[in-house]
Amino acid sequence: MEPPGREPRSRMPIDTTTDHPTADLAQLTADIKSWGRELGFQQLGIADTDLAEHEAWLARWLDNGMHGAMDYMARHGTRRSRPADLVPGTVRVISVRMDYMPEGEDEVFALLERDDTGFVSRYALGRDYHKVMRNRLQKLATRVEQAIGPFGYRVFVDSAPVLEKALAEKAGLGWIGKHSNLLNREAGSWFFLGEIYTDLPLPVDEPVEEHCGSCRRCVDVCPTGAIIAPYQVDARRCISYLTIELRDAIPESLRPLMGNRIYGCDDCQAICPWNRFSQATEEADFSPRNGLEAPELRSLFAWDEDTFLKRTEGSAIRRIGHECWLRNIAVALGNAAPSEANITALKSRLDHPSAMVREHVEWALARQQLFGCPA
Repeated sequence: MEPPGREPRSRMPIDTTTDHPTADLAQLTADIKSWGRELGFQQLGIADTDLAEHEAWLARWLDNGMHGAMDYMARHGTRRSRPADLVPGTVRVISVRMDYMPEGEDEVFALLERDDTGFVSRYALGRDYHKVMRNRLQKLATRVEQAIGPFGYRVFVDSAPVLEKALAEKAGLGWIGKHSNLLNREAGSWFFLGEIYTDLPLPVDEPVEEHCGSCRRCVDVCPTGAIIAPYQVDARRCISYLTIELRDAIPESLRPLMGNRIYGCDDCQAICPWNRFSQATEEADFSPRNGLEAPELRSLFAWDEDTFLKRTEGSAIRRIGHECWLRNIAVALGNAAPSEANITALKSRLDHPSAMVREHVEWALARQQLFGCPA
């Protein structure tokens, strides 16, 4: 997680009987949605702070240990599901959506068939979304402040204990699908979410109906069986967790199932019928950088740490660090068709200072040998 966002400029109480009568709040909400569109958000909704149902679900998920090594999911107690506990005075949450899929970058399954190529989750191809969206949300909050004067707020983009999908669902941005991602009938799921916690008692939006029906394509396509049942994801099996959140060795039983996925996994989104309605982003910051939309595995494996830091500057990928980057690519090389070129690349890292990297390289070399290429 990113560190908490900036503190609000003001936490002044709002007197709705004098300063902000109902009619003014309704107009302000319409203005906020208009300003949001001007800032590049495709959708904006308002939610209240009652997340009791989601809090109960989160507690069961944590009790079952499905968060794995993500200790931060449990560290903050109920502040994650009770916005006013996290930011005192919060009565509403402004939830926004920003589409990120680049033009022509939706051929996920075709890329997964190319074992000489690494697959990077489509959300991470461009500039770090945290920075892009946080800047826009701050501009939106400033615009509100210019219109009505100081008010209490705080901006979040995956930067604090926030149940963003639950809040977005309440705000009418979509429904939580069987893969646990938010789905929208007009936009699929290729989008980021962000929030402004505020003490403004804005009128709330109505949630939309769920439209997954009997479809279970996302459940069935998951390479590692991480979606153990509809709406239930065991993070410990999820490739996104294994390649991004986990800082230790990847369980050996899951490595062969990862294929060429070196940063995240989009299978459950790519298979979803609702994503046929998704629109390519017009946000230049989300355009692919450094050729990572279809990178050659051996070339990536040759990056030293300085090259890794330089080539991932401004990218969400940088946060996993060079060691996990090499770990992930070693697994992908182990899953590739045996070749002398793969063997040579892997052997170049046998003396890496990291025991974790060496162990994954040795596993990959054994795989190459097992399936036909002498090490």
